[in-house]
Amino acid sequence: MEKVTLTLAEAYALARQVLRENGFSEAHACVLARNVTHGERDGCSSHGLWRLLGIVNTLRKGKVSPDAEPTITDHAPAIVKADAGGGFSLLAFERALPLLIEKARHNGIAALAINRCVHFSALFADVEPLTQAGLVGLATTPSHAWVAPAGGSAPLFGTNPIAFGWPRGDESPFIFDMATSAAARGEIQLHQRAGKALPEGWGIDSEGNPTTDPQAVLNGAMLTFGGYKGSALAAMVELLAGPLIGDMTSMESLAWDDGAGGLPYGGELVLALDPARFLGADAAAHLARAETLFAAMQRQGARLPGERRYQARQHAGEYGITITRSLYEEIAALDCKVPGA
Repeated sequence: MEKVTLTLAEAYALARQVLRENGFSEAHACVLARNVTHGERDGCSSHGLWRLLGIVNTLRKGKVSPDAEPTITDHAPAIVKADAGGGFSLLAFERALPLLIEKARHNGIAALAINRCVHFSALFADVEPLTQAGLVGLATTPSHAWVAPAGGSAPLFGTNPIAFGWPRGDESPFIFDMATSAAARGEIQLHQRAGKALPEGWGIDSEGNPTTDPQAVLNGAMLTFGGYKGSALAAMVELLAGPLIGDMTSMESLAWDDGAGGLPYGGELVLALDPARFLGADAAAHLARAETLFAAMQRQGARLPGERRYQARQHAGEYGITITRSLYEEIAALDCKVPGA
């Protein structure tokens, strides 16, 4: 399969140009382009440049605002609210982040509720800035109802990811970002694009039967990881980033989409915790104990979450990122001004 290699600067410029030519404001285009470029850079192709197709499609279907200006509200001593105004979540998060960090450092813990946002991005991008500020981070969001609960046979939950980040000083932070479904929706769509069968246990068809056919799963339902355990976590996400912050569940998001095929609409909850405020003068000693835990994991041959992502990041910084020629041409076709369109 023919490939195209781009430097990170070229990938960002391509993404930004496509977004601007399709009507996104400069602020939204920059933050969206940076996010998809970083996803590709970090080896997360399901949230990389391929996402431009869904971003533009969502705009063309009238399901996202291309120029909404987020409204940031100092809602309570430890709560920040960001109304994304029907735009993508990323600009609202970026604008609210400084106040979230300030409140976490003052109170020891703070929460950010992002409302009325369209969401597609990997959540590790939302907890990593918190770890860079020396904070512990947790983020979660529902999506569209694509996932059957354990014991069920029809879509009810979203893929409902959970991301957690732990600061490690000069070391790369400990970050995991996982869907509560057996796989991310994007992974199933990428299998479909490549004509590859899915691993068993990822989904069921419209009749509730197990299948490895990506299209049958897309027409049927995805499954949670770990059976009832993943199902319980998915329900938790629905509640925390839905009713708790006054926003949509995955069922409500899908109903709002009304068959348009746009990206999920609803809310996101981000928590930030400050070890320095929890621990005071003992913070350094207890953070060192965390390093002992990480070292013990690695001595057994375990890979710390995020390690592959950081390795891919370093490689991409030196050698660029490589995507298929067909994907490049699909992206280029979104904007006739892109070379090769």
